[in-house]
Amino acid sequence: MTENKPYRILLYYKYVHVENPEQVTAEHLRFCKQLGVKGRILISDQGINGTCSGTVEQTDAYRAYMNEHPLFKDIIYKIDDADGHVFKKLFVRHKNELVTLRYNKKMDPNVRTGKRLSPKEFHEQLQRDDVIIVDGRNDYEYDIGHFRGAIRPTVESFREFPEWIRKNLPEDAKNKPILTYCTGGIRCETLTAVLLEEGFSDVAQLEGGIVTYGKDEEVKGHLWDGKCYVFDDRISVPINRTEEDVIIGKCHHCGKPEDRYVNCANVTCDKRHICCEECEAEHQRHCSEECKGH
Repeated sequence: MTENKPYRILLYYKYVHVENPEQVTAEHLRFCKQLGVKGRILISDQGINGTCSGTVEQTDAYRAYMNEHPLFKDIIYKIDDADGHVFKKLFVRHKNELVTLRYNKKMDPNVRTGKRLSPKEFHEQLQRDDVIIVDGRNDYEYDIGHFRGAIRPTVESFREFPEWIRKNLPEDAKNKPILTYCTGGIRCETLTAVLLEEGFSDVAQLEGGIVTYGKDEEVKGHLWDGKCYVFDDRISVPINRTEEDVIIGKCHHCGKPEDRYVNCANVTCDKRHICCEECEAEHQRHCSEECKGH
C-alpha cells in the first residue's frame, strides 16, 4: 500500500448467522452515516458483504467498530489506497441473500463449501493439466480480465450459475478438480457450495479472491491476464504485477486492445461496453448508431 494517499477502500464479507438482520442493518446504517463512509453494504441473516471508501481515519474507525462487533470482529479486509471516494453514495441494505442465487436447494456456506486455496496454492493448481477453472463472475467481468485457461461463464447475473453448470459442465467433470475464483471471495465461496450440491466432489476456491491474489508478494498476480472489474468508480484495477501483464479486452467499436468500460450515454440502454478513449469521443459514449440517434 502507498501510505501517502488520504483515502482507503475496504472490501470484505463474512458468512455468519445474524439473528435480527433488519435491526443490525439499521444500526449499521446509522453508524456509517455518522462516520461519513460511502459504499454498498448488504446484511442478511447469512452475514455481511460490503465495500466502502473513506479517509484513512474513517476506515480505521470503521474497522475498529467492526472488530468490537460480536458477529463481525474477525473479518479480513482487502484494502486499497485512493485519492478520494470511489463511491458517490452510501447504501446499507437488508437482503434475503448476500449473493442473489434463488437456488432450489437449501445450503449454507458456513456448513459446506469448497476447499480454500492460498494464492500460492491456487497458482500451483492453475498449472495442472487436469483442472477445470470456472470463473465465478459475470461474462462482462471475464471479458476484461481472467485467469489463463478459465472457462468464460455465459451468465449476466449470479443466479444463472446453477443452470449454467448443469448445461456446460459435463458429467465426467464431477470427479475432476475444479477451481473457482471471483473478485473478493464471496461469490466463489457460494459457487463452491453450489458445485458440491450439484454433485462435484473436488472443488476449491481462491481464498480472498482475485484482489488478494494480485497483492500477494510471492505470486504477484502471475497467470492473470487483463484487469479485474470492480464495482466502484475505478471500474477496473490491475492484478498481474509481472512482465507478462497484457490487455485482453477489445474496443466494442474499433476492436483494438482496451480494458476500460463505459455505459451507453442513452440512459434507456445504459449498456456497459468496452470502449477506447478515441471511440468514446467519436461515438459520444453511445454503444450503437441507433442509440446515438436516440
